[in-house]
Amino acid sequence: MKTLVAAAFLNAVTMAGFIAIAMPAHAATVPCEDMLKDMRAAKAKATLNAADKAKVDDLEAKAVERCNADDDVRSDKFLTEAMTLLGK
Repeated sequence: MKTLVAAAFLNAVTMAGFIAIAMPAHAATVPCEDMLKDMRAAKAKATLNAADKAKVDDLEAKAVERCNADDDVRSDKFLTEAMTLLGK
């Protein structure tokens, strides 16, 4: 009986740990609409060569597609990459 109680307690503690680890990653996600607005503002001010402009435009299109599909995490990754190219 003590082993069963100890196993249940250990399972509960393990699950709580997984939840605690997963929550900060989810909470750090920025709404893609906000990040897209920031990226477009930075893009309007930036001076890019043709290759970088093409890459930023491609990343923006991918981000919009993912944002429209309510996939903020992947959209934010594309926008972060675009912001890096923009020097932000």
